[in-house]
Amino acid sequence: MVLAAGVGSRLDPLTSEVPKPLVPVAGLPVMEHLLRLLQEHGFGEVCANLHYLPEKIESYFKKHKLEGIDLSFHREEKLSGDAGGVRACQSFLKHGTFIVLSGDLLTDANLTHIVNEHKSKGAIATIAIRAVQDVTHFGVAVLKENGFISGFQEKPKAEEALSNLISTGIYVLEPAVFDYIPKGGEYGFGRQLFPELVKLGLPVLGVKIDDYWSDVGTIQQYRLSNFDALTGKVKVKLPGRKAGDVGHPLWLSSGSRIESDSVKGALMLGVNSVVEKGAKINGTVIVGDNCLIGAGAEVTDSVVWDDVEIGKKASLTRCVIASNYVVAPSAKLADAAVVAQELPV
Repeated sequence: MVLAAGVGSRLDPLTSEVPKPLVPVAGLPVMEHLLRLLQEHGFGEVCANLHYLPEKIESYFKKHKLEGIDLSFHREEKLSGDAGGVRACQSFLKHGTFIVLSGDLLTDANLTHIVNEHKSKGAIATIAIRAVQDVTHFGVAVLKENGFISGFQEKPKAEEALSNLISTGIYVLEPAVFDYIPKGGEYGFGRQLFPELVKLGLPVLGVKIDDYWSDVGTIQQYRLSNFDALTGKVKVKLPGRKAGDVGHPLWLSSGSRIESDSVKGALMLGVNSVVEKGAKINGTVIVGDNCLIGAGAEVTDSVVWDDVEIGKKASLTRCVIASNYVVAPSAKLADAAVVAQELPV
């Protein structure tokens, strides 16, 4: 199951018109990367709960079906927490061991290993965990020597954290967990279900992962996750074709053109997108389909969605530009995330 119902408020304004599961990471929606990961590990039946802009998610995956993936959706009229969202799909999940992925993850985690550990240890629930420096935005787990979890905190203050091991939003569960989720109301994994299972002495396992993992739920982390995908730090499918790697990767798509000789960084260029003569590309830059980077423009460490025009001599630094935006000639944007409703004066 993929948890895809959230509004994505931390990605605002990017999610004002695009649901979080569809925000593009290196040319493909983040949820598509998750589905491809599930596909790679042999999961054929997937359910996703939806709430915010559900029709857009349904429409995209109706047009972009993945071979071997039978994807179904469950719409929630009212958000009910992540465990509540799983409860809503109980009829789909009740027949055996199942895996749950948070819909804002970019990862190449070894899901097969996590499931095998879960089954071999006889756990009712397994949480994929990893060590991080800042635990304040995550659920924190305390492990026994045998790998089972003895304590769990949800988003503790740094000085109150019991460990530096955090939940990655990857769970393997037995249908028996439904016996511990109330029939109605909002209910969460981190604040309620997992602490309750631990309190009752039930076997909740923690499996440490060292694979690439990123929560793309903030603007900065979203931008950095895009860069990691393009530069190969995470093993995901990239659209287009690799056209070169002279110190930095270059990915091109059909109809894309680079007329400039000032590409000094990693670049992904979408279908029919053009970098005009004299434009400069620095750092890591991802450009969607049908975009124009005008002559003399300079783009540094930025993510540009589809159908964007960057005017001549404009400058973008550490920006995310949503679809259909027009950056005025000679405009200067830095550390910005903008959508088309915010047309520059």
